[in-house]
Amino acid sequence: MKFLNSKPIFLVVSAPSGGGKTTVCNELLAANSGLQRAITCTTRAPRTGEVNGKDYYFLSQEEFGARRAAGEFIEWANVYGNLYGTLKSEIITRLEAGSDVIVSVDVQGVESISRLAAEDPVLGPSLVSFFIALPSLESLQERLRKRATDSEEVIQRRLETARAEMRSCRGFDYILLSGSIKEDYRRAQAIFWAEKMKRSRVSPAELERFIASFG
Repeated sequence: MKFLNSKPIFLVVSAPSGGGKTTVCNELLAANSGLQRAITCTTRAPRTGEVNGKDYYFLSQEEFGARRAAGEFIEWANVYGNLYGTLKSEIITRLEAGSDVIVSVDVQGVESISRLAAEDPVLGPSLVSFFIALPSLESLQERLRKRATDSEEVIQRRLETARAEMRSCRGFDYILLSGSIKEDYRRAQAIFWAEKMKRSRVSPAELERFIASFG
């Protein structure tokens, strides 16, 4: 799809663990050539096939702590013993180059990003957030069990966390009620397209040039 030359979007996607945010992000990246994934940092060990600088920036606990102390992260979180964070420079560099950027984070991360973006002239106008909400905790539990990657203890812990996260959805620009993978992608794509077509994202000069082209 073609758009007028608009200001880039910083798309922040969140959902309870197991809610499908990674899948939705991957589908959006595959469908939109101008959209780039912000590479996040983590202290967990790489999984089979993961590449440093492509899937994550894999940092030691010490290096992560030093960068956090220096205020380099736009958001960070301790997720079941592993640290995850998004470098502000990773977002700013891509936005200033004219690329749309997407990142998936937990609810706590979105709150941190929103606070910082409110005071940043680049992040503020670019930020768009949406939350993938599950119809019920039972549906999330079913997804986690089908995934078969967590112990029963971890599943129960994720469900307890999800209860609190679902109550935080009021702070997002959009709430996407989850259905099938295809439905979630279509709704997320609609959000992206709608934001790209907002007149407020097109500079006055660009809009005037477009109008003038019709004589």
